[in-house]
Amino acid sequence: MKGIISIQSHVVFGHAGNSSAVFPLQRMGLEVWPIHTVQFSNHTQYQQGWTGQAFSANDINDLVSGIENIGKLQDCDAVLSGYQGSAEQCQAIIATVTKVKAQNSKAIYVCDPVMGDPEKGCILADGITEQLINDVMPIADVIVPNQFELSQFTHMAISNLEEAKLACQKALSLGPKIVLVKHLHSIADDTFTMMLATQSGCYITQRPQLEFDKQPVGVGDLISALFTGGLLTGMNEVEAFEHATNACFGVLMTTKACQQWELQTIAAQAELINPTSNYKAIKV
Repeated sequence: MKGIISIQSHVVFGHAGNSSAVFPLQRMGLEVWPIHTVQFSNHTQYQQGWTGQAFSANDINDLVSGIENIGKLQDCDAVLSGYQGSAEQCQAIIATVTKVKAQNSKAIYVCDPVMGDPEKGCILADGITEQLINDVMPIADVIVPNQFELSQFTHMAISNLEEAKLACQKALSLGPKIVLVKHLHSIADDTFTMMLATQSGCYITQRPQLEFDKQPVGVGDLISALFTGGLLTGMNEVEAFEHATNACFGVLMTTKACQQWELQTIAAQAELINPTSNYKAIKV
C-alpha cells in the first residue's frame, strides 16, 4: 500500500488543507499519514472567526522522526505539502523530503505553494513566501501553484495563455519536473482553466465556472491531492490532470446542488473515483 505524508493545515469543521486532501486520497486507495501545520476549528473565511493553534516546526520533525524510528519512511511514496504556518515549518518540509528520499529514492515531493492572499483572508507569517520561492519549490518534483504563485516563483507577469506557457517553462527550468497551475484566472471569465506543463509540452483543461454566494475553500488542496493520487495509482501526467479536473468539478457540482459553500467531499465521494464529467486536456 502506497503511503503519503501530507503536511498541511487542518480544520475540525469543513474541508480545507488536510481536511480536504486526506479523504480523497484514501478514497483513491492510498494510505495517508497526515501531519498538521495548524489546527483550527474552521477555515478563516468565517466572519465569526476561528479558534485553534499553529504547531511548531519541531512538532513536524518529531512526528517524521517517529515514523522513521519504526522503519516506515521506506514505505512513503510521496510527500505532499500545503499551507505552512511559519518559515521554520518550510525548513521542516525540506528536512522531511530529504529523509523520505533517502529511504525511498522513487518517492516524489508535491508542493502546493500556498502564499498570502489578503483578498481571500489568507495572510501568512513573515518569511514563508520567500522560503517557498527560494528553498522549497526548487526541490519539488511537482508544484501546484495558482496563477499568482506561479508569477511569484518565476518573477514573470501572466495575463494571457502565451505568458502562462512561458512562465511554466521557466518554472520547469528552476527544478520542478511537473507544473500544474490549479487556476489561470486571466484566461477566461466564464470557464475555469488549469494548465499542466511537463518536458513534453503544455496542456490546458477548461470546465464551467460555477457561481457560489461564497466561494468554496479548499479547492486547491483537493486538486493537489487528486493529482498526487492519480500519479501514485498509475496514471500518466495527462491522465492525472484530467482526473483532477473532472473529480474536482464533480465535488463542486455536488456542493452547489446542496446549496453549500463548504465542499461536500463526502457526499460527492463517487466522483473522486469515477467522475461523471469528461473534460479533456488540450495541448497548447
